[in-house]
Amino acid sequence: MSPAGAPSAEVAPQAEGEEQPTRIAVRADGREIVYELGQSAAAQGLCDQLPLTVEVEDFSTNEKIFYPPQELEVADAPLAEGGRGVLAYYAPWGDVVLFYGPFDGSGQLYELGRAVSGEGDIEALSGSVTISVWGEERGEH
Repeated sequence: MSPAGAPSAEVAPQAEGEEQPTRIAVRADGREIVYELGQSAAAQGLCDQLPLTVEVEDFSTNEKIFYPPQELEVADAPLAEGGRGVLAYYAPWGDVVLFYGPFDGSGQLYELGRAVSGEGDIEALSGSVTISVWGEERGEH
């Protein structure tokens, strides 16, 4: 549910029969942000650590961050570009970044994925969040 009590945007189901990108869900306080992950080792490394419950922190004026238990391998990860809805990894600090506004790229900021649903709720995240592979809690794959 969104803060106003309206249902959050539906995520389009993935077609059967072909390899689909992995989707993860970030949930807190009735909010759900669904990200479609890229094909990099860094994205897979994050996925391999799920499910997680972590503390999300405000950073700057355009992002939330959290620290996964293990560092991610970024050798084949693309550099992050864009703005709202980008899920990224900042290698020097080892934090995952959830952008809710525009940002300047960095040679050490790597894209993990992009929001496909709920990106308007990123800014409202605070405290403890649960991150899991999307669909697993529903028995989907």
